[in-house]
Amino acid sequence: MKARAKVANGWCRGLWALVAIAGLCCTANPQDNDSRKLTDLLNRTADQTSAFLDQLSYVECTEHVVQEKLGKDGRVGLKEESAYDYLVILTDVGGELNLAESRSPLRDAKADRKNTSMLLSNGFATLFLIFHPYYAAAFRFSLAGEEVIGGRTLDKVTFRHVSGMKSPAALALRGREYPLELSGTAWIVPETGTITKIEASIDDTLQDVGLKSLHAEVEFSPLPLADPKRVYWFPDRASVDVETPRQHWRNVHQFSEYKKFSVTTEEKVTLR
Repeated sequence: MKARAKVANGWCRGLWALVAIAGLCCTANPQDNDSRKLTDLLNRTADQTSAFLDQLSYVECTEHVVQEKLGKDGRVGLKEESAYDYLVILTDVGGELNLAESRSPLRDAKADRKNTSMLLSNGFATLFLIFHPYYAAAFRFSLAGEEVIGGRTLDKVTFRHVSGMKSPAALALRGREYPLELSGTAWIVPETGTITKIEASIDDTLQDVGLKSLHAEVEFSPLPLADPKRVYWFPDRASVDVETPRQHWRNVHQFSEYKKFSVTTEEKVTLR
């Protein structure tokens, strides 16, 4: 399975590209209560993620994007807004699943800047694939306690990419790929394995090529449209913050107005 999350800008004539190929790996001792709890939770989350992925291509929504370039004091220097019809397309080619984002502009960003690179980001809404069973050896997971959010008690699960293994993310710069060591935390409904929020960052490993930091957050909200008998949590908001030694960007993606997506075809037979 391949899903792409990209970050791009004009800096250094390069393309920031994140290839989100994620998975799970649990090496916990099955005799330990916490280990059994973690294993059971990861299994429920894997099942939930797999079921949700099957539904994802059946809905479309409106994506509102805010791109900001920040100054050294953290204040917004430049800001652009745009909107799109948004759809994630799932295909199975040769036994390999692929996810691709489709965007149709509803409102293009207004160009009120001169020779200033803005951050282009996409694909981060699919960070839930970190827990998909198709990728079973890219991360280590551990329990990090509980947290009550909105009156609901959630399990916190931390994840860290396994060094030396195929990375779930890569920086593509001038024709070369640099592995990204993603680590972070997910907030999960313990009874169902539903992911409600994910935060992910990279370790300080790519400053030699100019990437100082990257931090992404994705929040999910319940939506019953895809399957009336089962409520899935769809991406609601995704934020991406990227910093180099000289520049700092922040993008926020807001997803709304979800509805079922369908394709109508018509066949005609011509008699000669």
